[in-house]
Amino acid sequence: MTDTSIRTYTNERETESEEETAVSDEQEHCPECGGRLVSDDEHAETVCTDCGLVVEEDEIDRGPEWRAFDAAEKDEKSRVGAPTTNMMHDQGLSTNIGWQDKDAYGRSLSSRQRQKMQRLRTWNERFRTRDSKERNLKQALGEIDRMASALGLPENVRETASVIYRRALEEDLLPGRSIEGVATASLYAAARQAGTPRSLDEISAVSRVEKMELTRTYRYIIRELGLEVKPADPEHYVPRFVSDLDLSDETERMARELLESARQEGVHSGKSPVGLAAASVYAAALLTNEKVTQNEVSDVASISEVTIRNRYKELLEASDTAAPA
Repeated sequence: MTDTSIRTYTNERETESEEETAVSDEQEHCPECGGRLVSDDEHAETVCTDCGLVVEEDEIDRGPEWRAFDAAEKDEKSRVGAPTTNMMHDQGLSTNIGWQDKDAYGRSLSSRQRQKMQRLRTWNERFRTRDSKERNLKQALGEIDRMASALGLPENVRETASVIYRRALEEDLLPGRSIEGVATASLYAAARQAGTPRSLDEISAVSRVEKMELTRTYRYIIRELGLEVKPADPEHYVPRFVSDLDLSDETERMARELLESARQEGVHSGKSPVGLAAASVYAAALLTNEKVTQNEVSDVASISEVTIRNRYKELLEASDTAAPA
């Protein structure tokens, strides 16, 4: 009795499995010619690629109800929420309570409701930063964002700087150093890694720490985290200087050629990349008959006019030496 019931149950399962396989095969292949089926989302149909048979029609469209014609419009209309980011201490996964004191219909809240929402905001802020490490991270990331905005650095540099700071915090490198100092050093290293460097003078101008502390903290962070930061290339500064001085593309090309000649002659060695870049822009402007003064270049590059004059002469001499006879 028991053997019969077990055998019958097994046969039933085998039959059901065969039926499911047959249905699955029918869903993947055309019932007429056995060709491959594809979904035509535009017409809401399932069509055979071989014979053109319409197997299903009036299918449910599971996509959005809106249309977008470029990436910016798609991002604007999308309602899936903001992506996670390292620029927020909780990576943007927490909930924020709006400050407008209005309900979903735009109506103002009553006095009692406003008091309740204010208490909720207070507790929400406390829960977002529950320990000293999170408060530290929140302050540092805000400082990185502020300095990056002042320096005009792109989003990828800010993200890299926040990752460097997180690593320094996790490896316990902050004791004995200020939050602002480590945040500034992280941003300086990230800018150099991304190929959009800023000079120490530019960084210290928007930072809350002294230049000496910045350089000392930067060297410590680089050494302890094992970061690979190549020496700054003067050519990376040229486009920004040319843009700030409103010079032509021809001047930028000439400045790059002067720097390349200087590299071949070994003039780069031991010289400030910012000074070389500024001097190359000034020399290129003169060679292309564009009006620019040493004082204007000095203000843009944040270096002295004496440095520009010295490097300017060296670049022209290197260019004459490297030129073919």
